[in-house]
Amino acid sequence: MVDPDGAAIFLRRQGWHGAGRMPLAGDASTRRYERLIQGDRCALLAFVPPGESHDDFIKIAGLLHAVGLSAPKIMADDPNQGLLLVEDFGDGTYSALLDGGVAALPLYELATDALIHLHRNFTAPPAADLPVFNQELFLQQTMLFCETYLPSVLGAVDETIKDDFRAAWEMPLAQASQVPQSLLLRDFHAGNLFRLPDRPGARACGLIDFQDAGTGPVSYDLVSLLQDARRDVGGEVTAACLPRYRAGFPETDGVAFETSYAVLAAQRHVRVIAVFARLAAQGRPEYLEYLPRLWRLLNEALTHPALAGVAAWFGAHVPAAVQIDQQSRQ
Repeated sequence: MVDPDGAAIFLRRQGWHGAGRMPLAGDASTRRYERLIQGDRCALLAFVPPGESHDDFIKIAGLLHAVGLSAPKIMADDPNQGLLLVEDFGDGTYSALLDGGVAALPLYELATDALIHLHRNFTAPPAADLPVFNQELFLQQTMLFCETYLPSVLGAVDETIKDDFRAAWEMPLAQASQVPQSLLLRDFHAGNLFRLPDRPGARACGLIDFQDAGTGPVSYDLVSLLQDARRDVGGEVTAACLPRYRAGFPETDGVAFETSYAVLAAQRHVRVIAVFARLAAQGRPEYLEYLPRLWRLLNEALTHPALAGVAAWFGAHVPAAVQIDQQSRQ
């Protein structure tokens, strides 16, 4: 835990002595945030738990700034105290705007344009040392379902069942990487996007929560945006934004992109089901409300021919009746 006196000293050194400090609601991460208000200026103070680092956040923010996108400016940091002072984008998250009745399509079109801009302009610097989201890493994440979620639902899981699960995913995940690679932000969804109306073009989409970014298939963040675990995205939005993105890259093979999109949708939903169930077991029951949506999205993705083997595994080991029972109890 950060020493309160250390935070006060840090703020005094940065010219924020006496600023009002308002805690902000957290998310699934272990970080916490305060909004600082001093006269007519605002900033955010981030507290990073011991054992974690904000170096990756600073690095990815720099990469996003370099391609002309809006990530929070880094104002100051104290890695020893786990403190980070950053630009405050305000309260205009996509989630808040959508909940307030703002039309969805323009927001999602803007986010899609931000991805197009990123994927057109990003080149990984040689010294960036970014994680690579490849078949091996995706498979490792996918196994979380068998290792943590399935035992909580059905009891002990035979190793043969786990081996079959892994085998079923290997070919689809290899196919998922047969599209262009770029910066993969990983949690590109409504809760982490802001509308910044005073900025032009793609910069009007503010980005946060990208510290776990790496390089990987361009389809992944579009899945994260359009198949959001936390909220329904209307079919008309998906019908507009998928071709909008594809039109930005006419040279990309359409079949390969469609396959990658479906496989990574399934991969993401399987992983998030396991993560959200684990958070619920750790005292965050509010995450259970998202599981029915995730199961629906997963089952839709599993209809793609590339995922026939995965669908067969679910049919054999997690039948629909079990899914429905779990959803009703949760």
